[in-house]
Amino acid sequence: MKLQAQDLTAGYVPGVNILNGITFGLAEQEIMTVIGPNGSGKSTFLKCLMGFVPARSGSVTLAGADCTRVPAHRRVRRHRMAFVPQLDNVFGPLSIRDNVRAGGQHLHHRDRERRADELLGRYPALGDRQHARADSLSGGERQLLAVCRALMPRPELLLLDEPSAGLSPAKVTELFDTIVDIRAREDVTVLCVEQNAVQSLAVSDRGIVLVQGQIALEGAAHDLLTDPQVSELYLGGLPASMPEVQSVIEGAI
Repeated sequence: MKLQAQDLTAGYVPGVNILNGITFGLAEQEIMTVIGPNGSGKSTFLKCLMGFVPARSGSVTLAGADCTRVPAHRRVRRHRMAFVPQLDNVFGPLSIRDNVRAGGQHLHHRDRERRADELLGRYPALGDRQHARADSLSGGERQLLAVCRALMPRPELLLLDEPSAGLSPAKVTELFDTIVDIRAREDVTVLCVEQNAVQSLAVSDRGIVLVQGQIALEGAAHDLLTDPQVSELYLGGLPASMPEVQSVIEGAI
């Protein structure tokens, strides 16, 4: 397994846990989506895996190395993890290129510039305007910029917190297509927390349903998409037989 958590508990207030004994595994180059109701601990789960929220008990292992007590900045460099938050994920006054560069602070200057050229060349929506301010970008372009910055040091594990939040339906589709492309190009493993469950699961290999800080369901993404119970509780009540949902499922096969 690329990433493993065992009996993980965490929280913010003494004596009150948000995560209540989570155990799961994420395979090499797998895409996994985490869904669940508001307040179920999804974002806390990602922050605990990244080291922003300390684990109270249990363990986090990446590629066989225990990183439970390793601070977040060392998980970036030593364990090659990357995290893209939902909000405030770009530096608005800085240029697009400087935002990308910021993700490679510890790289040698020549390597940093070469990697920035590679990523900006891959995504013309950013590369063609690389000297413009980041706050001139649309919501979808900002999300892409945040992801590119996270990719600068070539992480092996990418954690995404609500990457489609606030995007139009067309931009949501583009975003998830980009996530699939990134997995293929970068050989990266992806763990994604998403409210847009249908489209995120459609591009995922597996998914988990988090309820009150515990894993209520886990399985193949396609099975969760077509599970009536999951549909009723977490996919907005949309049955898998609906043409809109079926087209998303079929488009991912």
